[in-house]
Amino acid sequence: MPLLAPADGLPPVVADRAALSDVAEKLGAGTGPVAVDAERASGFRYSQRAYLVQLRRAGAGTALVDPIPLGSDLHELAPAFVGVEWVLHAASQDLPCLAEVGLAPESLFDTELAGRLAGLPRVGLGPLVEQLLGLSLEKGHGAADWSRRPLPDDWLVYAALDVEVLVELRDVLADLLAEQGKLEWAHQEFEAVRTAGSPAPRAEPWRRTSGLHKIRKPRALAAVRALWEARDRLAAERDIAPGRVLPDAAIVDAAVTEPTSPGALAALPVFRGRSQRRLTSYWYAALAQAARLDPDALPAPTAPADGPPPVARWADRDPAAAARLSAARAGIAALSEEWSIPAENLLQPDLLRRVCWSPPEDGDVAGALRAGGARPWQVQLVAPILDEAAHTSA
Repeated sequence: MPLLAPADGLPPVVADRAALSDVAEKLGAGTGPVAVDAERASGFRYSQRAYLVQLRRAGAGTALVDPIPLGSDLHELAPAFVGVEWVLHAASQDLPCLAEVGLAPESLFDTELAGRLAGLPRVGLGPLVEQLLGLSLEKGHGAADWSRRPLPDDWLVYAALDVEVLVELRDVLADLLAEQGKLEWAHQEFEAVRTAGSPAPRAEPWRRTSGLHKIRKPRALAAVRALWEARDRLAAERDIAPGRVLPDAAIVDAAVTEPTSPGALAALPVFRGRSQRRLTSYWYAALAQAARLDPDALPAPTAPADGPPPVARWADRDPAAAARLSAARAGIAALSEEWSIPAENLLQPDLLRRVCWSPPEDGDVAGALRAGGARPWQVQLVAPILDEAAHTSA
């Protein structure tokens, strides 16, 4: 059955303090968990701020809140959520932008993560709603530019429907997990998501430039770094997604071509466009700065090592570690099939590689897993497998 319109009609967008206070009072008087979602403008804006927040609670109905005219400050809603469980889909995507507007959950249920732990084949919101509730959600606006104003009504309907049946979906998933003996595992996972801090910034984020593999010379790598950093400054200043300021392909093209004058740069594809011609001197200044660097200031050919080497090199560099990893992966694959849980949810792949590459000297695999952030249920299931793998011979 298609879900085409909110059950209570499309609510007006909350855009002033008086309306926000009214919504806070209604939500506080509601019962049960609160369904929460947020819309960003990824791909259009540099920031990851929330441009719309959707809320729904039994007895309160649905609220659509526009944080922008409210100064991205929704702290007035926080008292309504004291002791209230939040229900989100793929919560790790929305929690940071919700925290920016002053909202953070005391407890959490993540329907996407619950679907993974339940062994369901497709865990997008639409497929879960269809499989478990027999309803179909309209799609088409998830990747839209939510910074646009005014927001079209069909976008607002889409946003309202994303929280329409989220609590009902939560209840069905909770029952399914309880039947499978996994509900406590799920609660541990939800708490890990809720309390996860912001990820540490990458040491050299410019190395994620698409097409960087085409470049070998240190001087050309310096050019990529300089253009990437110049683009990032401009994107942040204008709040425009970096790829819309200058595509990665254009950065790599300029680094490979090594233009020796502003005119030569302006002759390259993309740079010859009208919007880029106005920035020719800006881009060329970045390239010229890279060209003047002393050799010892040039970037290394590869990123600094953080953790084990690529797995493809293990057999040559440490055959014993390669054997441990192979045995551990086989054991986890069997465990994955037994419990119908994806292997990456049984144990974070990076942690698996780290423990297999450098086993704890005291032999305390369980302690190493806990120190690496594994949850108790994961340690209980996986530690025996890694203990056995540690004794595997190359």
